[in-house]
Amino acid sequence: MLSVSTSTRASAEVSITEERVTLAGVPTRRTQVGGEGIPFLLIHGFADSADTWGPLMRRLGRAGRAAAAIDLAGFGMAGPPDVGTPLLGQWDLMLNAAIRDLSDAHGGGPVYIAGNSLGGCLSIRAAERTELPVGGIVPIAPAGLEMARWLTIIEGERMIKLLRRSPLPIPEPVVREFVGRVYANLAFSTSDSVDDAAVASFTRHIPSVGRGSAILDLGRRMLPELEDPFRLDRINCPLLLVWGDRDRMVYTGGAERVLRTVPYSDIEVIPNCGHCPQVELPDRLAAMLLDFPDGYEHP
Repeated sequence: MLSVSTSTRASAEVSITEERVTLAGVPTRRTQVGGEGIPFLLIHGFADSADTWGPLMRRLGRAGRAAAAIDLAGFGMAGPPDVGTPLLGQWDLMLNAAIRDLSDAHGGGPVYIAGNSLGGCLSIRAAERTELPVGGIVPIAPAGLEMARWLTIIEGERMIKLLRRSPLPIPEPVVREFVGRVYANLAFSTSDSVDDAAVASFTRHIPSVGRGSAILDLGRRMLPELEDPFRLDRINCPLLLVWGDRDRMVYTGGAERVLRTVPYSDIEVIPNCGHCPQVELPDRLAAMLLDFPDGYEHP
């Protein structure tokens, strides 16, 4: 891990630090808040970034819990993934490094992982690697179980089609406006249930049609890897599945297989919530994380 630069953003009494690091050879960004107890590593979903965890991270910080989030290769401010190597394996290596860094920073103890969508998939895969200091995981609508045709849904959106077919260069504010509308329509229970700041946080990493097309290309490359990405029988730590009951991107149908296979597992379904509860209902999700794992059923 190589730290390059550091900045600080304050929210009330909580400070979120942001630094440039290198994880498994990938230059990227890490945000974090200080605190006590077992720290949380927060992993974003496809096309998102560490910024998605800002509201939740501030709530954890106010409760005195430490947390960190990273940008995965290809997203946010991270470098691109290798062209000829499976994507999940590359992201796994980044998580390995991030988990060990966070564990070392907190006395070598265990780390809890919470991940949304693609991040949920990666959190499950990390729990399968018993050599890592993973004390428990909270996959939030994890990809790789039973998914809607989300890439088809995204590419089928009328505004995305207009952006990709335009014969003229499109100014960044227009691109961000269109991407923000698609994000609000697909990721949340209703398009007006998330504030403008959260939408702006998402769209600032997709400033051009070319950047958006590159992300969709990553999605096409990733999909075959999600057909059978898990070895659930290897997991031997507490696991809490979280879903919004209005999630249109990842279905809850795959939850039964997880609950049947993983001994220390439970599920929470959040009413009136879409695919990204860390943005839409951060108070509710923060309460779940602060109560994990003692507040949930496991032998």
